Amino acid sequence: MNIEYFIAKRIHFQQGKKNVSRPAVRIATIGIALGLAVMIIALAVVVGFKQEIRNKTIGFGGHIQVANFDNNSTYETNPIRADKTLLSKISAIDNVKHVQLFATKPGIIKTDTEFQGIVLKGIEANFDWDFFKSNLVEGKTIDIKEDTLKNEVVISKYLANLLGLKLGDSFFTYFIEEKVRARKFSITGIYSTNFVEYDKLFMLTDLRHVQQLNNWDSAQYSGIEILIDDFDKLDITGNAVYAATSNRFDKEGDALYTQTIKQINPQTFGWLELLDMNVWVILILMLSVAGFTMISGLLILILERTNMIGILKSVGATDWSVRKIFLYHSFFLIGKGMIWGNIIGLSLCTLQYFTHLMPLDPESYYVSYVPVVFNWTNLFLLNAGTFIASVLMMIGPSYLITKISPAKIIRFE
Repeated sequence: MNIEYFIAKRIHFQQGKKNVSRPAVRIATIGIALGLAVMIIALAVVVGFKQEIRNKTIGFGGHIQVANFDNNSTYETNPIRADKTLLSKISAIDNVKHVQLFATKPGIIKTDTEFQGIVLKGIEANFDWDFFKSNLVEGKTIDIKEDTLKNEVVISKYLANLLGLKLGDSFFTYFIEEKVRARKFSITGIYSTNFVEYDKLFMLTDLRHVQQLNNWDSAQYSGIEILIDDFDKLDITGNAVYAATSNRFDKEGDALYTQTIKQINPQTFGWLELLDMNVWVILILMLSVAGFTMISGLLILILERTNMIGILKSVGATDWSVRKIFLYHSFFLIGKGMIWGNIIGLSLCTLQYFTHLMPLDPESYYVSYVPVVFNWTNLFLLNAGTFIASVLMMIGPSYLITKISPAKIIRFE
């Protein structure tokens, strides 16, 4: 029989109301519970926020892009020729989910009262609409057919509100070159991602409109967008695409240039990486606070039980044996606090996940509510790390037991 465990169990579950240590033990348990709950919420919110911003950035440009090496940082691009051999080679790379062609053309939307600069993005029939369908607020996506060229566009809610347009309206878009060219489009769908940096720019239409405006033939494109299955393998897949396209020239002699979404938007992804530092700061602070409350509770408990410690030592109990009693007691307190911490943290995250109770200003945060993501691996590691760190913090204070002399304690009593 584990006598230390038995004694610790009696101490923990049969504390009287008059015990001096009872309030301290409760405070220590509450400290662990609140600390873990805050850590769970912080982790879920930061991971959710990073995932939302990352997905929106990818939705407008894919995970990887292959374009003309001579392109500058504008949307007035030099074309490439993408043949079936190149597309098949890219599609065969591990982790590549989808390959699609696109073309862009800067322009100006002009209405009776307003005007706004935009980027007209041309897409083909095989375009992956999943991202825009999930953010579609009105209408439908464009039905692109090879035998019909429709003057339809999908526009953002931001642009529609800015220009006073609604679903089904028609408007003129002007493209300025040596001479001004105009196209009349009608709105077939309105999307809203709350990512204003892109919402105020992109308008989607049939690829052939952009090719005509750029005076390109049907085999010329601004580039290739590549979607992948696992974002964690972005760099590896990007290197594989680069290997497949490097030192390769199209029929016009233009070199191909491969970039991942991180390289295209370094500021956005650099900002998202900084959020990890915030998480670590929160975790360390909460763990420190919870640890100090546990240390205080254990010290009070030891001081209250000095008579018991003296008696145990006088009948032959070793210092380590007595320390184990209080360490077991600490395990009970830590475990109880962690159970309540998980209940509180996961309950609040679940409430926010289903109700979006906590709103955000989309113009400042790019999302309209606080996003949360349940990552069970992170949750397990957080619980394991909290338990191990808390237990290690208890080992030091328990050393006080070795300084208690049974002769002095019994004489005092």
